[in-house]
Amino acid sequence: MDIDTTILDAEERMEKAVGSLDRDFAKLRTGRASTGLVDNIKADYYGTPTPISQMASVAVPDSRTITIQPWDKGGMGAVEKAIQKSDLGLMPINDGKIIRISIPPLTGERRRELVSIARKYGEEAKVAVRNVRRDANDSLKKAEKDKEITADELKRATDEVQKLTDRYVGEVDSRCAAKEKEIMEI
Repeated sequence: MDIDTTILDAEERMEKAVGSLDRDFAKLRTGRASTGLVDNIKADYYGTPTPISQMASVAVPDSRTITIQPWDKGGMGAVEKAIQKSDLGLMPINDGKIIRISIPPLTGERRRELVSIARKYGEEAKVAVRNVRRDANDSLKKAEKDKEITADELKRATDEVQKLTDRYVGEVDSRCAAKEKEIMEI
C-alpha cells in the first residue's frame, strides 16, 4: 500500500465520521421543526417496517410544524402509531388527510440535556477521527518497517495524516458549536 492510498483512505474515513455526526445531529430535537426528526422512524406498513419518508411526503410548513401526508390513506394509522411510539415525545394530530406534529418550545433544562448529548456525539466523532489517524499511522509504520518507504517519507506522511486529523477535528468542533448555538436559541 503506498502513501497516497493510505492518506486518501484516511481522509475518506474521516469524512464518513463527520457525516455520521451530521446524521446524529439531525435526530436531535431542537426547538425547530426538521424532517430529519422523523427520518429514522419506521411504520408497520402491511407487515413491513418502512421508513416514513418512503411512504409519505414529509414537509415543514413553518418552524414549529411537521406535516406528513401518506400516499396511501391506509398507512395513516401506522404512521401515527409509529410517531407516538418513537422516543421523540411528540403527539401527532391526524385530521384524516394529513398528520401534523407541533414542536413545542424546549425548556431550559431540556436544552442543557440536548447540548450534553450533542457534545457526546461530537466526542464520539473525534474519537472516530483519531482512530482513523492511528490506523493510517500504523499502516505507514508497517510500510517503513517492510522497507516499502523511507524514514523521511514516513515522517512526511505522518505529518500529513496529522494535518488531516486536525482539520477534521476542527470541523467536528465547529459543527458541535453550531448545533449547541441552535439548541440554546430561543
